[in-house]
Amino acid sequence: MALKKGLGKGLDALFADNSTPGGVSPEHIKLTEIEPNRNQPRKVFDEEPLQQLAESIRENGLLQPLLVRPLPEGGGYQLVAGERRWRACRMAGLTEVPVVIREIDDQKTMELALIENLQRENLNPMEEAMGYHELMETYGLTQADVAKSVGKSRSAVANTLRLLSLPEPVAAYVREGKLSSGHARALLALEEEQQIRETAERAVRQGLTVRDLERISKGPGIPKEPRAPRASSRDSYFDELEIALKAELGRKVKINSGPKDQGVLEITFHSREDLRDIAERLSRYR
Repeated sequence: MALKKGLGKGLDALFADNSTPGGVSPEHIKLTEIEPNRNQPRKVFDEEPLQQLAESIRENGLLQPLLVRPLPEGGGYQLVAGERRWRACRMAGLTEVPVVIREIDDQKTMELALIENLQRENLNPMEEAMGYHELMETYGLTQADVAKSVGKSRSAVANTLRLLSLPEPVAAYVREGKLSSGHARALLALEEEQQIRETAERAVRQGLTVRDLERISKGPGIPKEPRAPRASSRDSYFDELEIALKAELGRKVKINSGPKDQGVLEITFHSREDLRDIAERLSRYR
């Protein structure tokens, strides 16, 4: 519950109650003066819920104002939050809408759009991952910066970003809601892209659960490279450390120990962002 409050904090400050002292009073402007934000993280809008919202707006009006920012040189306004309501207002035939106008920079606009969608659970996991990626690539934010901005843990942001390494057909299943983010993370435990594709198709076809996919990724049904037999004299310290690293890093870890406590540490990663996350975690132990 605390997470929801954290996500809504930025929007609550902007959509303050009009009756409170110092509250934000909405203005009314023409709907044609408002243009959507092309960098809006949400790309998919279901037609049926939009029609229902439009019908409600037609009957009762728009109860919550849109958040907009002025475009340069008096060129109208750009949506910061409320694109679903803006679309429904157009469908309902409104000509004017209540808005809260704020001077907001590009980075804050992107952050608030993400926060609004996450608070309302409107984003599919791939849209959420792309939103985080956009903040990092365009504005140079770290995963920790993004996590603080949207009120999530850094590990949650890192796990969501991993979805961007999915093969496109599998990413499409996630966007369409045929596979969950949990399914996707289980699929990323597979090492070969072809295995990921085939297993994803099977999961959709057979309605497999996340637990089913986790078992498949560890079971004999997926061809894996044969492991060299470990010498019986292997120190249990390496086994225990391998297990601990797997739990800490949330990915495949293998310790190939040799004589005189020497050997090779292998850690699986799925993208540059994933590799950077591993490096950040390991740097804590220096």
